[in-house]
Amino acid sequence: MSDLLAAVQEAQPVKSVAVLARVLREQLSAEEVTFLITDFAGDAVVRLTGSTEQGGSIAPEPIALPGTVYEQVIRSQQTWVSTEGLGDAEAGRGDTKVVAPVTDRGDAIGLLELTLPTPPDRDTLERITEATRVLAYAVVVNRRFTDLYEWGRRTTRMSLAAEIQHRLLPESYTCEAGPFIIAGSLEPAADVGGDTFDYILNGHGLNMTLTDAMGHNVRAAQLATVVLAAVRNARRAGLRLVAQAEAANAAVFNHAVHEHRAVLDQTAQVTTALAKHGAQAMVTGQLLWVEFDTGRALFINAGHVWPLLLRNGHVDEVIPVVDLPFGVSANAEYHAQSLDLRPGDRLFLLTDGMLEPHGHEQVLHRLIRETGTLHPREAARALTQSVMQASDSNPRDDATVLCLDWPSPEK
Repeated sequence: MSDLLAAVQEAQPVKSVAVLARVLREQLSAEEVTFLITDFAGDAVVRLTGSTEQGGSIAPEPIALPGTVYEQVIRSQQTWVSTEGLGDAEAGRGDTKVVAPVTDRGDAIGLLELTLPTPPDRDTLERITEATRVLAYAVVVNRRFTDLYEWGRRTTRMSLAAEIQHRLLPESYTCEAGPFIIAGSLEPAADVGGDTFDYILNGHGLNMTLTDAMGHNVRAAQLATVVLAAVRNARRAGLRLVAQAEAANAAVFNHAVHEHRAVLDQTAQVTTALAKHGAQAMVTGQLLWVEFDTGRALFINAGHVWPLLLRNGHVDEVIPVVDLPFGVSANAEYHAQSLDLRPGDRLFLLTDGMLEPHGHEQVLHRLIRETGTLHPREAARALTQSVMQASDSNPRDDATVLCLDWPSPEK
């Protein structure tokens, strides 16, 4: 472990994974060591090891996951050792393939694949598991300094709007935070619809945010940037949930005023224009806060789709007091309301792009029940993938979900 860490820390950020692979080949006498990174949709992996010059004009070559060993390892998070093509098995000779998950706090980063001269013993498998932890560390630390890992995750080119939207999302879509787990998934429409999700763990509680900016393409992405930046700014200033919502509303409203003032000179004209066209600068959203010690939960609904709660095998809508969307009125009021969150619950925050393709809410409810035993990472992915299937991979709107597993009673 110390040798691997030292090699990673001494290497250039773009070469750290390739250097780690070289050290592993030496330590385990491996014939081949490769790292495969998952793409953003979670449907494919891309080989990165040794590709220190990748990330230019050459497009990544994705390997589709469905039906492969790679999919099996990512979904199960269990190391796979080949049982075929081992040569003289009784003598312990013959090449053996090992595929191990590379994961950090539940975020499925990718896979470590090795070709060994003999089947691995328990000690070798433990060393491979340690290596995956170092590899996850290498990716998380070094992706701040190089586009290599970002390049590998983009199996299709992003539009400008998608680029803006992507930069708003958390670096890790999943976080296993002790007894509870948070996971998000977003499938953008071809004309990005301005969805975002965010979460952060602070000293005393968890904040979650889900927003849906009206419109498509760059303007929707700009609105999403304004509203999420306002929420984060207020949160980081120590303001509570209502003040965060008020800051978001003021930011979106003032953004609309600025847009109209660019073409209209008099305040009266701006006011008239906003009254007539203000909805064009509207953002719906949910803000949620959960206190770690007590489990006390508060949330604000700004004209948004109602949350769904899976409890004891049943799915119910969480029916809130609905406040105005952000940006509709400069004087909008927001109310923090209690949320009955109990041990063992699974809570979903959704955007309307999750509802429309299914045609009926009961279809979505059934899918939530059917995925109730899956890891939240896989459940969230299953929900957005169902939208892609229902829309023939061409959704009219972004489909976004943020899932929270609150601790079970035994935890």
